[in-house]
Amino acid sequence: MVLNYIWIAFFLIGFIFALAQLLFSGDTDVFNRLIESTFSSAKTGFEISLGLTGVLTLWMGLMRVGERGGVVTILSRAIGPLFSRLFPSLPKDSPAHGSMMLNVAANMLGLDNAATPMGLKAMKEMQDANPEKETASDAQIMFLVLNASGLTIIPVSIMVYRAQLGAANPADVFIPILIATFVATIAGLVSVAIVQKINLLNRVVLAYLGSLTAIIAGLVWYFSTLPQDRITSVSTFAANFTLFVIIISFILLAALRRVNVYDAFIEGAKEGFTTAIKIIPFLVAILVAIGVFRASGAMDMMVDGIASFFSWLGFDTKFADALPTAFMKPLSGSGSRGLMIDAMTTYGADSFVGRLACTVQGSTDTTFYILAVYFGSVGVRNSRYAVVCALIADFTGVIASILIAYLFFT
Repeated sequence: MVLNYIWIAFFLIGFIFALAQLLFSGDTDVFNRLIESTFSSAKTGFEISLGLTGVLTLWMGLMRVGERGGVVTILSRAIGPLFSRLFPSLPKDSPAHGSMMLNVAANMLGLDNAATPMGLKAMKEMQDANPEKETASDAQIMFLVLNASGLTIIPVSIMVYRAQLGAANPADVFIPILIATFVATIAGLVSVAIVQKINLLNRVVLAYLGSLTAIIAGLVWYFSTLPQDRITSVSTFAANFTLFVIIISFILLAALRRVNVYDAFIEGAKEGFTTAIKIIPFLVAILVAIGVFRASGAMDMMVDGIASFFSWLGFDTKFADALPTAFMKPLSGSGSRGLMIDAMTTYGADSFVGRLACTVQGSTDTTFYILAVYFGSVGVRNSRYAVVCALIADFTGVIASILIAYLFFT
């Protein structure tokens, strides 16, 4: 229901802004831009789904191999005590626990192509335990918000873009991004826990979260000791090495259990192809609405208004030039990436705005894309409070990014 209102709002706001430009400034091209954006966004939605087909087919196949080999069971036992408290409505023996763990691990390593198929697998397994198939369950909402908060330890792609655009130290945003994304994830977790009345002060939960905090602090310390020019190469190697170890582990464990690895892979791959097809209408719908909102000039108006407000209060407003990336991030991953690159191109990769845009880009994930893909893949139409909690994580990530950027880069 929430997505329905948001979808309608994007179109109505876009139309109102376009009409205002036509009446007050005589801009007769504004509706041409809206129509062009509508068709190009629809094309983009289909192309993204098409691009996901191969990746989903590969990883759903590997996930089935891992499931048959017992990897999911092993992971479920390892994180069962935590997930049984964060996902109390999910059966303790649900295979979704293992799939969720693999998804979280892939996200933390910045492996988006691996994280999405694993997340979709987890969402489907949670849907099997969902009594109301068109309404998001508590477990699905918690999982989706954690994904939208986008906890990423190694933001490889951002560092690569910075290197390509001539940054003196491409990895100088590494620690700010790590801090911002961790804060956003905690905000998302707390917001859902409050609604679902989950006790985060439980000893088991505190032990897991404390361990995660210690690990992240250790990584911050380790990477802070490396020369700037080595951070990107080390993090890239770590991510790719870990990913391939996971693949080999799946295959070896399945082989040791005398599983027909090839047949298991094909069985899972077929499911991946079907899932990719289901996603198309949901993704096209949300991207078209976002395209209309952006092409109408509504987003530019929001940025200008915020800059003027903070200027009136007497605050420094140089952060405002990075706000387009912040506003676009929940709406479109490719759009926010383009705006991040534009900020670095316009102001310089090593400028305050360029670095802030990179920090914002890495602080959270693309909320509405995740909503469309994850819920769309299992036919969930009523997202309940998922959007609100995910946007709380987004907002917290942006605020944290701005504060951290002033701390690190001024």
